[in-house]
Amino acid sequence: PREERRLPVVLSADEVAAVLDALARHPRHGPMLSLAGRLLYGTGMRLLEALRLRVKDLEFDHRAIVVREGKGTKDRVVMLPSSLESPLHAHLAEIQPLWQLDRTRGMPGVHLPNALARKYPRAAESWAWFWIFPQAEWSDDPRQPGLTRRHHLPDQFFQRAFARALQQAGIDKPATPHTLRHSFATHLLQSGYDIRTVQELLGHADVSTTMIYTHVLRLGGHAVRSPLDRLGDGRAGAAGAGAAPGTAFAAGLDAQGRYLPPDRPPHRRVR
Repeated sequence: PREERRLPVVLSADEVAAVLDALARHPRHGPMLSLAGRLLYGTGMRLLEALRLRVKDLEFDHRAIVVREGKGTKDRVVMLPSSLESPLHAHLAEIQPLWQLDRTRGMPGVHLPNALARKYPRAAESWAWFWIFPQAEWSDDPRQPGLTRRHHLPDQFFQRAFARALQQAGIDKPATPHTLRHSFATHLLQSGYDIRTVQELLGHADVSTTMIYTHVLRLGGHAVRSPLDRLGDGRAGAAGAGAAPGTAFAAGLDAQGRYLPPDRPPHRRVR
């Protein structure tokens, strides 16, 4: 069966700002949730791509973030927003004691992908591989029963916090964390960036997937003007000329009451 492609939900810039502010007011994890939300909107990453980031993936010198094993197990590079450089440095300083605590307690290191733990046995315990968004507590590793280690922040936790932030911001759209990615792409296109650049930043294999955002651009003020809105202009002009009600409509009829398009002479029957 043919897959139906629906238009994505997109937040305005003001709505994005309101949601991020609401995330920052979370009673316990406000700074971390706000930083994660700004990272999603500022880079177009998917939620799990952001939560799985490691310290080594931040390239401050190049103002870039390396997204490892995104959708389709592909790597890509996205921009590191300049407005997030200082907050990220401060955040790394705040989570480093968690990494140090794990080393002091002799806890197992973080999970490494693709059998890297066998190739680099000490890498899991290094600061470079530590999560950027770690959990506050240790938990069991579902891949290795009986092993307790520190994992990254669960995606369900951020999703619940995002839903509460939407409610607090008074936004009624059916938005999810993925909506920040949709908003990122749409706002870039509105700013004049070409579709190929947006495709690379999003990691889409086919440009047709990115083209869905051009349909969003046609909504509202970016669309063709409705003929209904022109009725007011016509009536206003007629009223300004002192015309009686119905004159503008009557002027479009010939002597037999048939509709006469503008700038078209009266119909004459050829004998």
